[in-house]
Amino acid sequence: MNFCSDNVTGVAPEILAALIAANQGAAMPYGNDEYTQQLQSLFSELFETDVIVFPVATGSAANSLALSVITPPYGAIYCHNESHINLDECGAPEFYTGGAKLVTISGEHGKFTADDLGVKLTKAGAGIVHHIQPAAVSITQATEAGTVYTVDEIRQISEVTHAHNLCLHLDGARFANAVVSLGCKPADITWRAGVDVLSFGATKNGAMAAEVVVFFNHKLAESFAFRRKRGGHLFSKMRFLSVQLTAYIKDDLWLKNANHANKMAAKLVRGLSGLPGAKVCHPVEANEIFIQLPETVIQGLFAEGFRFYRWEGEDSTTLRLVTAFDTKEEDVNAFIKAAESHSVMLVNR
Repeated sequence: MNFCSDNVTGVAPEILAALIAANQGAAMPYGNDEYTQQLQSLFSELFETDVIVFPVATGSAANSLALSVITPPYGAIYCHNESHINLDECGAPEFYTGGAKLVTISGEHGKFTADDLGVKLTKAGAGIVHHIQPAAVSITQATEAGTVYTVDEIRQISEVTHAHNLCLHLDGARFANAVVSLGCKPADITWRAGVDVLSFGATKNGAMAAEVVVFFNHKLAESFAFRRKRGGHLFSKMRFLSVQLTAYIKDDLWLKNANHANKMAAKLVRGLSGLPGAKVCHPVEANEIFIQLPETVIQGLFAEGFRFYRWEGEDSTTLRLVTAFDTKEEDVNAFIKAAESHSVMLVNR
C-alpha cells in the first residue's frame, strides 16, 4: 500500500527472467556483448529512425551526460523551475557540463510554453561576452506535475529552440507513461517533433536499474562514449544493463506496464476527487496525482498503513500519490475506501 513513488517497486518478472538468462556463461565486457550490440537496431526500430544509444544506470547520469554534450561550461540550459534537473540532481548537470547555468522558466502544471521560452531567449544576450550563452532546452515528459506535453507543444518548443540555434533535450524518466497517455508513437513526441536527444527511462517502469541515452542527432553523440566512461557509467558487465532494456521494449512490455500504472492513477483520482475538501492540483495525465485532502483524512490513511508523501513539507495537506506497473487494484480500492471512511467521520463530527 505504498504510493510514495514508482521507485519503491521491484523488478518486472519479464526483466528479472531476462537478467537470470543473461547470467549464464561469459560475455565480452564494456558493451561488446551481444545484448548491447543489439540495442541500436532495436531502438532504431522502436523510434522508426536510425538512432545512437548508450545505456547508463541512472536517470541523473542520463540527463547530466546528455546535457554535457550540448552545453558548454559557459552555456545556459533552459528548463522548468520544478524540473528534476533543477531540483533533484544535486548539481549533476552543472558538474558534468563543467559549470553551465540552469535558467528556469515557470509555467502551470509543470510545463512552460514556446512563448515563455521565446521571451527568455530573446532577452538572453546571445553573443554578448558578459552573459551566459544560450545552449540547450530541456523538457520533462511526463512532467514533475504528472502532466504531459502534447505533440504540438513539443513541436512549438522545438521550433523556438532551433530558431535560436539551441538543442532540445527530453528527460523521459516517465516517457512510457506519456506515450500511453497521448496514444502516440514514440517518434511522434521525439525526433518528429524536433527532439535532439532523449533520456529514455526504464527504472521507474519495471527495470532494476537501466536507462538509455538516445541520440536522434548523430553528430551530438561523437563525444558521448568518452563522457560516459569519465562519468563512471561504462559498466564492465554492460550486458546486465542492456538485457534489461531489451526485455523492457520486447513485446511492448514498457507500454503495458505504463498503461497499468496510468489506469491505476486514473482510478485513484476518480475515487478521491469527489470527497469533501478534496482538491486535485494538476490534471492527472500519467501516473502521478497531486491532491489536497483534509488533515484528519491524511492522518487516518497513515494510521491504516498507507504510505505517501506530503508534497510541500511536513505540515502540508497536499499529497503526491504515484502508481506503478505493479500497483494492485485492491490497494487502490482500499485507499479510496479508507479515504471515504475518514471523510464520513469528518463530516459527521
